[in-house]
Amino acid sequence: MLVFVIRRLLQSLLVLFVMSLLVFAGVYAVGTPIDILISPEATQADRIAVVAALGLDKPLWLQYLLFVQHAFGGDLGKSFAYNIPAIQLIFERMPATLELASFAMLLAVVIGLPLGLYAGLKPKSLPARSIMAGSILGFSLPTFWVGLMLIMVFAVWLGWLPSNGRGSTVALLGVPVSFLSIDGLRHLLLPGLTLALLNIALIIRLTRAGTQEALLTDYVKFARAKGLTDARVVGVHILKNILIPIVTVIALQFGSVIAFAVVTETIFAWPGMGKLLIDSINVLDRPVIVAYLLIVVAMFILINLLVDIAYSLLDPRVRLSDAGTN
Repeated sequence: MLVFVIRRLLQSLLVLFVMSLLVFAGVYAVGTPIDILISPEATQADRIAVVAALGLDKPLWLQYLLFVQHAFGGDLGKSFAYNIPAIQLIFERMPATLELASFAMLLAVVIGLPLGLYAGLKPKSLPARSIMAGSILGFSLPTFWVGLMLIMVFAVWLGWLPSNGRGSTVALLGVPVSFLSIDGLRHLLLPGLTLALLNIALIIRLTRAGTQEALLTDYVKFARAKGLTDARVVGVHILKNILIPIVTVIALQFGSVIAFAVVTETIFAWPGMGKLLIDSINVLDRPVIVAYLLIVVAMFILINLLVDIAYSLLDPRVRLSDAGTN
């Protein structure tokens, strides 16, 4: 088990290094932030001084080596626009993004799981067919359009929910959260539902497929033959066995939700990492862009690593098959 974990850690470090190189080269090789950050009335001497102060006068390869050297000390650069460490800016916005992503995944599970179960247990009924048709819309509709439609209906026409911002926050262990206040929850509903839509459709389809497959197994047929109630058959013998792949997908999708929160945060002016990224792109704030992308990549790697370790703990065949390939 220890060898398995060490191997996965080394692979993760290699992926993170390669991604840092690609991200840094892709961001720093495009455009120049000087024209945006400095006044048009500035002299040539002022421009040269600013370029030197930001370290942009050095060759790209040397900038990357300096970046890697500082990154080992936890320094991912200083924001050009705010003149504070980029990682500090991102960590200040991270709780809002994590809260939105967690709320979206919670909505996806609470809505998608029972709908998928119903569609799997009664596949030929009209409600089940309607659920599956709705799941196709969940995959098809673009996030920005869904967000705009929700704003138009619930914020503009009905006036039930706010259309932007995070609302009132309450400190939880020193971290500001929205879900502990009524106003915060009202602000959380529309962006959370927008971000959850794709995963609701995904969980519906996974649950339906798993349920129909489980209904054909011998242990479910035997449980019904023993006279167990439908609720017990579904809760103990079906749901319990289909949850493993669903939980795995949910864990992997959580990283995607964090990454794709950029669009939702921009539409609803949600003060998270995604909106910070868009604002930084507008002014070519390179350190913040690079730091954001690397932190998101690191989250993806960490989530995948935890899923791999969890699978190896739950199923020793994963470790054995991995060892057999070496």
